[in-house]
Amino acid sequence: MKKLTNDFGNIVSDNQNSLSVGNQGPLLLQDYILLEKLAHQNRERIPERTVHAKGSGAYGELRITEDISKYTKAKVLQKGEVTPLFLRFSTVAGEAGAADAERDVRGFAIKFYTKEGNWDLVGNNTPTFFIRDPYKFPDFIHSQKRDPRNHLRSSNAAWDFWTLCPESLHQVTILMSDRGIPASYREMHGFGSHTYSLINAQGERFWVKFHFKSKQGIRNLTNKEAAEIIAKDRESHQRDLYENIEKGNFPSWSFKIQVLHESEVDKLGFNPFDLTKTWSHKVVPLIEVGELILNRNPQNYFNEVEQAAFSPSNIVPGIGFSPDKMLQGRIFSYPDAHRYRIGTNYHLLPINRPKSEVNTYNVAGAMNSDTYENKAAYYEPNSYDYSAKECKEFAEPDLKTNGNIQRYAPLDEDYYTQPRALFALMDSNQQAQLFENIASSMEGVESKIIERALGHFEKIAPEYAQGVKNALKAKNLQW
Repeated sequence: MKKLTNDFGNIVSDNQNSLSVGNQGPLLLQDYILLEKLAHQNRERIPERTVHAKGSGAYGELRITEDISKYTKAKVLQKGEVTPLFLRFSTVAGEAGAADAERDVRGFAIKFYTKEGNWDLVGNNTPTFFIRDPYKFPDFIHSQKRDPRNHLRSSNAAWDFWTLCPESLHQVTILMSDRGIPASYREMHGFGSHTYSLINAQGERFWVKFHFKSKQGIRNLTNKEAAEIIAKDRESHQRDLYENIEKGNFPSWSFKIQVLHESEVDKLGFNPFDLTKTWSHKVVPLIEVGELILNRNPQNYFNEVEQAAFSPSNIVPGIGFSPDKMLQGRIFSYPDAHRYRIGTNYHLLPINRPKSEVNTYNVAGAMNSDTYENKAAYYEPNSYDYSAKECKEFAEPDLKTNGNIQRYAPLDEDYYTQPRALFALMDSNQQAQLFENIASSMEGVESKIIERALGHFEKIAPEYAQGVKNALKAKNLQW
């Protein structure tokens, strides 16, 4: 057996888990293999996005109607606040020319132009994801992209990865369900997906999940319906969004949150920072916050949609991060991708530029169109009162961590409870669609991989496995 190495021949001892401080602790910058994998992935495509290449966007507003000041001091989340925003929808796996109505997760990325700087919430139309450690992300995306030998998408690669990483079963069940192909961007929910933190004026930290519930309702497409649409219109979602906004039919979403005090994480019974799991609404109920509405179309697609750059590293006082390993990886990966794809000064483009005051000592780099005004110091610290200085009063409260540094495996191997609960919520028609969609996606997949998948489905529920078997037999697929 060949030994796995990094690009410089250094042997990799663990290719599944990032280096963290304790089981639930944050990741370390010294994990050079993680950084190499993520940085390399960001440079694999020129010039379109490596993922989320096909997208649509619109401008709008976030209106806060409820008082949640006991959870956060962020001005953008105070009752009565109205904040302009730009929202980019997207598919994930397909290239820029892919069809809108393909079975795929949808991106739901929002840039809020707040009074305290830009806040980017980079989410999806699903509350979960396929993996929980960014160490696996480049390999996961490779399994969804084209085979470098024949330049074709490979169902075999996708299912091989999913069945060897059973934490993906929850997300795979969502993807293969009736919600795997939204009928339009207007008719799907949005989620921040990750666990973030809210910090109030007293310095208390709360863990939070962000939800956006479509006021248009949920509408989805079957494989057959999607195929008929794609045959006539590969830009069906783009057309629907643009034309509805032009007609004044402005789509909107209810903005809700789930909140846990920093001391309450044990209520869930599992790692609260695991992106492959959801927080039960019975244990952590949804709290109404406000409304998001889209009311204006872009005027130049390239300038405003294609060059829009989002990153979860863009936060404001009162909103922060969590030990969510996937979130921590994205904090590095996203701005690194933008600097490569668009340029060092991508933040100066109008679509990305904050509407609040900016005072920075980052003044050079290619394509810098800014007007730099500084009477004295071009460095910090400096001796001049009129130059920008650090503000220690904005420091976040301490985040307590403990544990030895190593490549920790996940805290639990419960890959089946939440997919089982999701499967139980489906009616018979939804379950039948799930079986049919899975069987259709397995055409061309090796029998040993199908057998492995059926073993996982059996552990979720015997009815799940039997339904997929019946659907496979109906398609004369052997395993």
